[in-house]
Amino acid sequence: MKLKIFLPILFLATMFFSCKERNVDPASETETNEWIYANMKYWYYWNDYITASPDYSKDPKAFFESLLYKYNATSRPDGDRFSWIQESADELQASLGGESKTTGMEYKLVYYPSGSTNVIGVVLYVAPDSPASKAGFARGDIFSSVNGQKLSGTNYSGLLNNQDKKTFTLSKPDKDGVLEEGTIVKEVTPVVLQEDPVFFDTTYTYGANKIGYVVYHQFVPEPYQANNGLYDKKLDNIFAKFKAGNVNALILDLRYNPGGYVSSATNLASLIVRATSNDIFYYKEYNDEVTETSRKKFGDSYFYDKFAAKAQNIGSSLNHVYILVSSNSASASELVINGLKPYMNVTLIGGKTVGKNVGSVTLTGKDKGIKWGLQPIVSKSLNKDKKSDYNTGFVPDYPVSEGIFLFPYGNPKDPLLGEALFRITGTHVVRQAKDARILQEEESQVINSSITKKAGGSNMFFKQ
Repeated sequence: MKLKIFLPILFLATMFFSCKERNVDPASETETNEWIYANMKYWYYWNDYITASPDYSKDPKAFFESLLYKYNATSRPDGDRFSWIQESADELQASLGGESKTTGMEYKLVYYPSGSTNVIGVVLYVAPDSPASKAGFARGDIFSSVNGQKLSGTNYSGLLNNQDKKTFTLSKPDKDGVLEEGTIVKEVTPVVLQEDPVFFDTTYTYGANKIGYVVYHQFVPEPYQANNGLYDKKLDNIFAKFKAGNVNALILDLRYNPGGYVSSATNLASLIVRATSNDIFYYKEYNDEVTETSRKKFGDSYFYDKFAAKAQNIGSSLNHVYILVSSNSASASELVINGLKPYMNVTLIGGKTVGKNVGSVTLTGKDKGIKWGLQPIVSKSLNKDKKSDYNTGFVPDYPVSEGIFLFPYGNPKDPLLGEALFRITGTHVVRQAKDARILQEEESQVINSSITKKAGGSNMFFKQ
């Protein structure tokens, strides 16, 4: 069995237990379900609620779903919102490593104008060297038709949620801000792409304020199946540059970061925190069976992670730490926020986060002929003060919406970045384009985002 723990848009680390792979006959559905049941009974955080008489005649997806202690706002507010199963374990593992079949374009879908059933897509960012990048897409582009059909509340899912080649018709706002469908059509075909999550960084100097800004899209330590820590090292180098430049304020942009590996969350937090490698970053709480077995095998240190000693750490120089967040910020992103709070003042700007204070594990059974991959919730995370009170999401200290007319990363006209710069410097470094009331009205019309499909959508996992 191969096991990999993932913390959803929220706990990030991965655990491997692997057997030597061999050629085996494909497992039957009954054998697959028996494997699912055995692993869920041991690992699942809510294993006390799993039935003692499962129906093995169901197909694997339905069987897995039947075992879950599902969330209900009224009857089960403490229930499971995040466990999932995937038919291909290989595709599951690749996606958690930042590799997937994609156009390389992430977007949000919005009802526009407000109150209508018309839908537009707003491009949030585009991965370099991706099909979308080569087609000329950029952050802030707006599309209103796909394959020649106007997007609406009833057809957007069917038009967008497949891996086929697509044509997008772009829209442009006129001088009054009214969107008009244009004549520019761009065609993209998804490919298997490895995405670099360390997307953008820069520094600003305003008087005595030297401000570092970094955009991070997913907690992934390295390319899928690599073992070189490439992306973690890239973050290290950025913070080394910040340190050499005497940065005394930090803006960390996690607004599109749904989570990932806990190991990368620990790495990032260790670059920021005003603490030592003897201090606790977070605790993890498992079900009674995993707790008893792991304590006997590994001792109490299995249940917490400390910060890493990082030469590039800038914590002692920081006067301000601002984190940009949204409804796409989850899992390992929230783990970093919760883990830093006991040690320094952390100010959140943007929208309410997802509220994923739990972690999952990747379970595969190739040695048994099983093609499915499981991603069940197995743990709950707590900070140094044993606090884990963000299951409904972190509420920002300064609510700000980015709206639908987006600015390039690093442009102070971006409402979230502009607000952070204002809070640090005490002055608006540029005139903002829209007032907060209009921006909030636009945000209320957001339907969904392609970010929710990244890495399982709001997950964090463990690597051990």
